[in-house]
Amino acid sequence: MQLRSVEITDLVIRQIEALAGVALNAGIRLMHVKPHGALYNVAVRDRRVADAIAGAVASIDRSLVLVALPSSELVAAGRAAGLQTAGEAFADRAYRPDGTLVPRTEPGAVIHDPEQVLARVTGLAARPDVETICVHGDTPGAAELASKIRAALEAAKFEVKPLSPPRFRDERTP
Repeated sequence: MQLRSVEITDLVIRQIEALAGVALNAGIRLMHVKPHGALYNVAVRDRRVADAIAGAVASIDRSLVLVALPSSELVAAGRAAGLQTAGEAFADRAYRPDGTLVPRTEPGAVIHDPEQVLARVTGLAARPDVETICVHGDTPGAAELASKIRAALEAAKFEVKPLSPPRFRDERTP
């Protein structure tokens, strides 16, 4: 889809507000925003799209952490908008030589072998531009894999912690 910047911003704002409402009803506040799928992948390279997303996030809450592929246009846009950003690595996805993700339409884009995922995760975490690691929920055994990834990172002496301090209960909520 080709959308104007204002349309992207409006769509992202509406999605964040809807999710924030669900979170608030559960007694928590959002801590980070991560665009998904095609929008994420376009924002990696397209500064116009990245600026629209970052502007939407900043207009909602400047304390939200914007999660994005390291060295991407989305990270640059987030920083330019005054947001904290977090570089993201993908434990279960293959990368192209330029650091972008191999599209899911190409063979080998998704890494299904848990041992292969575990073998590479400490290398991903050691990168200075990586602050969070993604495991896709649609990866078979994702919850168990995430637990094993955490154990592997802790065994390698990485500190596993939230991107930002947890913020429970909105101050306006009794």
